Amino acid sequence: MVNGISGIKIPDSKIARGAAELVRQHESDMLFNHSVRVFVFGAMKGIRQHLKFDAELLYVAALFHDLGLADAYHTPTKRFEVDGADAARDFLKSHGIPEPKADLVWEAIALHTTPGIPQFMRPEIALTNAGVLVDVVGIGYDEYTPEQREHVLAAWPRGDFKNEFVKLQTCAALKKPQTTFGTVNFDYIEHHDPGFHKPNACMRIRNTPWPS
Repeated sequence: MVNGISGIKIPDSKIARGAAELVRQHESDMLFNHSVRVFVFGAMKGIRQHLKFDAELLYVAALFHDLGLADAYHTPTKRFEVDGADAARDFLKSHGIPEPKADLVWEAIALHTTPGIPQFMRPEIALTNAGVLVDVVGIGYDEYTPEQREHVLAAWPRGDFKNEFVKLQTCAALKKPQTTFGTVNFDYIEHHDPGFHKPNACMRIRNTPWPS
């Protein structure tokens, strides 16, 4: 495994190795490579901003952040982010990690697609979100040098990431569309079927049983 990219080393503790092994069992190379890139880009930003963060917890959050998209961790009623967050917390607690740290990882994963909030929270939460944003939608792309981006992609290639990722997210969203209302995940359904309409917040308010 490649280490030392711009001062970032992949955590190699027993927990880190166990987390990577578990996630690899259930994710494609495309999704696993994305998860590691999320850690590396997030950690790079943390160092650049002189933030104090737990690299091991950030790594676990990055590894598990999309595990809810895997069939083995799919539930019919929870957002995929929560499915992944639950899996990560269970994994950490089973390895003796104190509840506050396991909860921190849960929050980082559960909030990783929520706009406008994670960046104001603890570093592990903010950096998980930042890593996702740069790798998926390119937000913060120019904050990394061409050499940094090239080194990361050489170690963990993107392949046909754009098309494969959209396809995977769309399939997951279509399995439980009710979990995507009010989140960015609805965009996958709308892109797949422009005629699909989510519940309108204004109509839901007007149709409540309250008299006014």
